[in-house]
Amino acid sequence: MSLNPSKVAPEPEPEPEPEPDQEAGQRPGSEAQEPGPESESRPPAGPGPEPEPPSAAGQDREPERGRAAGLSAEPPPPPASRSETLRAPRPCCRTNCLEAPLSRAFQRLGGKVGAHPWIFLLLPVALTAVLGTGLMYLPRDGDEDLEEQYTPIGGPAKAERRFVQGHFTANDSLLFSVSRKSTDVPYASLLVVSSTETLLEPDILEEISKVDDAVQALTVTQDNGTQIPYSEVCAKSQGSCVPPNPLLFAWKRNRGLNLRAITFPIYSLAGQIVSLANILGGTVLGPSQFLLQAKAMRLQYYLKTGGGEENERSKAWMIHFLAQVGSLEKSLALKKIQVVYFSSLSRKLEFEATSTTVVPLFHLAYLLIILFAIVSCYRCDCVRNKMWVAVFGVGSTALAVVSSFGLMLYVGVPFVLIVANSPFLILGVGVDDMFIMISGWQKTSLTDSISERMSDVYSKVAVSITITTVTNVLAFYTGVMSSFRSVQYFCVYTGTTLLFCYFYSITCFGACMALDGKREGVCLRWLKKPETPAQKCSSFKKSCCLPGSPLQDEWKDDVHPMNLFFRDYFGPLLTSTKSKIFVVLLYVSYIITSIHGCFRVEEGLDLRNLASDDSYITPYFNVEEEHFSTYGPRVMVVVTEVLDYWDKDARQKLEKCLADFENSEYVDENLTEFWLREYVNYMENLRQDIDDKTVFLSNIPTFLMDFPLFAYDINITSSQEIICSRAFIQTMGISSSTNKKLMLLQFRDMAEKCEVPLMVYNPAFIYFDQFSAIVENTVRNVIVASAAMFIVSLLLIPHPLCSLWVTFAIASVIVGVTGFMAFWNVNLDSISMINLVICIGFSFDFAAHISYAFVSSSEPSVNQKATEALYLLGYPVLQSAVSTIIGVSVLSAAKAYIFRTFFKIMFLVMVFGAAHGLIFIPVFLTFF
Repeated sequence: MSLNPSKVAPEPEPEPEPEPDQEAGQRPGSEAQEPGPESESRPPAGPGPEPEPPSAAGQDREPERGRAAGLSAEPPPPPASRSETLRAPRPCCRTNCLEAPLSRAFQRLGGKVGAHPWIFLLLPVALTAVLGTGLMYLPRDGDEDLEEQYTPIGGPAKAERRFVQGHFTANDSLLFSVSRKSTDVPYASLLVVSSTETLLEPDILEEISKVDDAVQALTVTQDNGTQIPYSEVCAKSQGSCVPPNPLLFAWKRNRGLNLRAITFPIYSLAGQIVSLANILGGTVLGPSQFLLQAKAMRLQYYLKTGGGEENERSKAWMIHFLAQVGSLEKSLALKKIQVVYFSSLSRKLEFEATSTTVVPLFHLAYLLIILFAIVSCYRCDCVRNKMWVAVFGVGSTALAVVSSFGLMLYVGVPFVLIVANSPFLILGVGVDDMFIMISGWQKTSLTDSISERMSDVYSKVAVSITITTVTNVLAFYTGVMSSFRSVQYFCVYTGTTLLFCYFYSITCFGACMALDGKREGVCLRWLKKPETPAQKCSSFKKSCCLPGSPLQDEWKDDVHPMNLFFRDYFGPLLTSTKSKIFVVLLYVSYIITSIHGCFRVEEGLDLRNLASDDSYITPYFNVEEEHFSTYGPRVMVVVTEVLDYWDKDARQKLEKCLADFENSEYVDENLTEFWLREYVNYMENLRQDIDDKTVFLSNIPTFLMDFPLFAYDINITSSQEIICSRAFIQTMGISSSTNKKLMLLQFRDMAEKCEVPLMVYNPAFIYFDQFSAIVENTVRNVIVASAAMFIVSLLLIPHPLCSLWVTFAIASVIVGVTGFMAFWNVNLDSISMINLVICIGFSFDFAAHISYAFVSSSEPSVNQKATEALYLLGYPVLQSAVSTIIGVSVLSAAKAYIFRTFFKIMFLVMVFGAAHGLIFIPVFLTFF
């Protein structure tokens, strides 16, 4: 968004006719020696409307230009006499030392565009045609790695995974154990929910058994005719497929199993201890941990992992499972159970499917922006009407999107799904520059040449467009510092697109305005009133500039009714005493509510939100959250260095650390699994000396023959040295993202404080790392972007008060957006972090120009200064906010969280940013 007083400020009212010598005098200050574009564009003497007195123009247009660029530090001095002006030395570099050369450069560029419009129109179009070919590299298959894009780069869990992979191995074909895997295992999953109080009844288990048999009977037939049955892709233990549920497996083998004698969460099944945690859900326990009720059951079908071909076969079976399982409930005529399903591929497949849902929305957004541009730029004056120019301006924004996306794809920047949000934002933001340039054009004289008019427009508005483009691009490019690749790619795509929007605005769209200026000249000549009553305009002449109305006076001020509303109604109302009291109370309520909300914001991206609302995975996660939220993942506690396990002191230190883990509120101490404890009991039963090194090491092979799973937990070398080993603890009570974060931080802190070198790991920690990284990343990006905005405000809007108000607005809007995220059920994740960075740039735009217009005003009272600032900038602030909201509003109808979140936060940013620019800051400025 770019704001500029010149885009809305009307020409000053003509003053009484000055004295001839005064009328011939030069402008005050340096303008006397170096005429600006205003002097070049003044109407020539001769017949026609009386031109504006130079003295009036000189007094009004100079502060207008200063405010346009936001650079002049103080209002202009009072007019000097001709002799004083001529004697005055040329001023040294003041606060406009950056603005002045930029303004002159853009003035020359405007003249070139006006003189050669076809060159500046066709070259960007040709550039778009060339860069647009890069869209052929747009990914078609949507193969996106969620871990790569939505987990922190260099997260601790990734280093922990590398250690586990390098020190522990498992033979899945011989003995499968999912808790001992270092990566996620491919699987298909069913959650069965009983329609009665418990599913521990023979008739209900019979229905569940029918579902299990149907799943295991699924067979994939490939294109070449090869069939892939479940038995060939299932993970195996001792030659047989791993049972999807050990309790159901035991009941199918023994229908007379006493279902009233099941203990939970540990159950002794045929002499073997089985953990029922995460296998049964919605449980009700009686005395001695006997299971009275179980509302839900999980069936987990683990598949083989191995080489490329084996993985492809498992993937093919999973896809077939997803295609067929949805109809099982109907085909099997299930009466007493409900079945929901999921697979390890589901998140990725459903996430990729959401991209197709926003394509129709983009078309709708484009249409809405065109309609808004037409309404905003329509004039009843048929000569000055700019609605077709506005349509081309929206097209210029589309060209910028095509060019930037093509360029990014050419250089190899990955296109991730979150980047699909960018065009909606660019459509809203990109047209702001168009509005400014059209408004600047409306302030020029119809009788000037096209080059003169373009020079005048560029000298007044191009610097302002440059400032706001620099601030917004800086805000986006600070996102490259993020630890999330999805955020990096989004910010690179969007920041680059904004640069192309800026480039095309001052070239392609400027050329379109110049060509339309020629149309104005033709229409102006055709629509001249006939010299005699006998002469009549032809119907062709009357229709040449439709739609329109009779030609207005070309010297009449073009003041938009909304500017008059802010000057005559809104400004006086806002600056009244009662309104000020109300605004202060409103702001206090706003900031208190926002701070309260900041402490309620959930952190991290819930991976279920990557799918559409109508996806089959939504009911699956709802059932899991309702019935299986008690227990979390089993966590490895790894001894990372060589330890003398036969040494009693070393064992005690290790046991003390393990006891600390078990005493945590996030651990069920009854479900700990540790080979060393079992080995000590084993040796004690054999009456062996556990403290003797030779005895300790020599008995390990026989122990592992009796307990083969523990062979995966001990890394022992050929020289009989145990270089590392691991235990397993069962987490509980971590269903919320806050508890996941606290659990992870607590476990790592315990491991670090232990006298024995320990490390904790579970594959889920790869995603849990985002909970601790997201706040750090957000704070860092916000601080860096805010500091960049503060420096820009000092350099380009060099008034200390303005810089302070800009900083205040940025902080206030960020607090407000973050706080209200909690009330709108939006988490602080990689998606919302992008929007918080965006909000910095918009907060700068809303605050900087309003506050500078206030401090630059020559009005005598603070209330009048505030009213003048609103008169000059109230409508462009409102226009910019509305255009951006329209651009992203269609995302509110999206079925995916990732797109709706973008709309919600952008809506908050626009509403709060506009409220600060139009209400809070104008009132607060009157207090100082």
